[in-house]
Amino acid sequence: MCRSVDVKQAVLAKNDDLAAALRGDLARQGVAVVNLLSSPGSGKTELLGRVLARAVERGVPVAALTADLATENDARRLARSGAPVQQVLTDGLCHLEARQVRSRLEGWLPEDTAVLFVENVGNLVCPASYDLGESLRIVLMAVTEGEDKPLKYPTAFGSAHLVVVTKTDLAEAAGFDETAFRAHVRQVNPGVEIVRTCARSGDGVDTVLDRTLAAREGAPRHRPPLSPQPHVHAADGEQAHDHHTHPHPATTPAS
Repeated sequence: MCRSVDVKQAVLAKNDDLAAALRGDLARQGVAVVNLLSSPGSGKTELLGRVLARAVERGVPVAALTADLATENDARRLARSGAPVQQVLTDGLCHLEARQVRSRLEGWLPEDTAVLFVENVGNLVCPASYDLGESLRIVLMAVTEGEDKPLKYPTAFGSAHLVVVTKTDLAEAAGFDETAFRAHVRQVNPGVEIVRTCARSGDGVDTVLDRTLAAREGAPRHRPPLSPQPHVHAADGEQAHDHHTHPHPATTPAS
């Protein structure tokens, strides 16, 4: 058992170092990375497509990487937005790692990109442990998934800089208890902002885009208790890791 834990820690430590270097390199290029995490079927791809299309309409240079175990269906869907999109096939791996993101960006990412959206594999377990060099981590959940989801996946929700609720047009039909959901989110991540969205109507799309642009401009950011980036140096976007897992106190007022 100890050997297994040691190997896992070594893998995560190596990923953290690669992520820190990637974050620093992209920050110097003026690029903010947004890591999107959710379960399968949350509506993440549809919402991201709307956010990308809105960015294009507003003249914001954005790009996206989308990860799946197989098929390039999501990349084709997202490309309809008019933004540059690349598919990452993980060949069975249940999460993205920093090395995969860096490898895919080389020679592809447009020089004027302001925000790079990374749509992680649909999974709230493994992806939560891997820093991708992101400036902002968004965890999404559909109203159809149940208000106790944050308690079932505390690592994912506890590491989020922003929580996004999707498919809010179905809330009444699904019997979604938003009051209970918000209480559960506060239990694992006190103070994190919760944004309600509906890809069908466009509700919340501009808010999500605005939050990503604010992160790029260096606006004060919520500090989740399970931050994937324990020591960020705001001046240059670089990070020093001590590979400890001690949570950091949240400092943003409750939403």
